[in-house]
Amino acid sequence: MVKKKKVAFICVHNSCRSQIAEALGKHLASDVFESYSCGTEIKPQINQDAVRIMKELYGIDMELTQRSKLLSDIPEPDIAISMGCNVGCPFIGRAFDDNWQLEDPTGKVDEEFIKIIKQIEVNILKLKKELEITNRN
Repeated sequence: MVKKKKVAFICVHNSCRSQIAEALGKHLASDVFESYSCGTEIKPQINQDAVRIMKELYGIDMELTQRSKLLSDIPEPDIAISMGCNVGCPFIGRAFDDNWQLEDPTGKVDEEFIKIIKQIEVNILKLKKELEITNRN
């Protein structure tokens, strides 16, 4: 049996995109990899628009299972993914394995959130497929 990789979804504040990626990773790919999110800073709560829309779209209540975390609060990841460095990429002590280059939807309309959430879903499923292939070889 292949040990599941630990995937960290990282952004500066760990309040929106990385939290969505953690939730969708757990929801869609927990059979292939472990999902974590973190930031180099934290916010007192997860973005409330993200929480509301994730409940509407997937029935996932991120506030029940997740909280804002620093990199030091999670296990050392095998794969580190940046959500997008349009604001400024956090320094994590090593290079990122991938940068998903996602715009931060904070403060924008629901349609922008949904667009980002759906792109994160696509990216999670692509990563799952890539890891399934790697695990078979």
